[in-house]
Amino acid sequence: MTADAEARIRELVIMRRVRDRIDREYAQPLDVEALARGAHMSAGHLSRRFREAYGESPYSYLMTRRIERAMALLRRGDLSVTEVCNEVGGSSLGTFTTRFTELVGVPPGVYRERAAHVDGIPTFQAKHVTRPIRNREAPRTDAHLT
Repeated sequence: MTADAEARIRELVIMRRVRDRIDREYAQPLDVEALARGAHMSAGHLSRRFREAYGESPYSYLMTRRIERAMALLRRGDLSVTEVCNEVGGSSLGTFTTRFTELVGVPPGVYRERAAHVDGIPTFQAKHVTRPIRNREAPRTDAHLT
């Protein structure tokens, strides 16, 4: 194996560790600088390599994880939108609502109301049907859970 190939594999391992950290610590205050420090590289370099490996920035991946978890909590129905925002690590209800709407196609309150129609569907199917859209905005007019 060439030195370039070995270096690329090492870098992919680091990117996988960063992604795993985001998956584990999504509710913690994470930013690209903190992730980069943990990977011993600059924030710019981490962002470029992460996007190259996974097709989106570390911040976008983090927000998608948070929104996925928020969707599950909203389907459960026992927390307010503000409580869900705080539970998934959101620091601003406005930013959370905007990003949620971009990815899901409806605001969190509307999603919570519509999520009641998912009752009776096995959890793994509900999660698949309601998964947020990545790398593009959800269409605002056709956002249906059923």
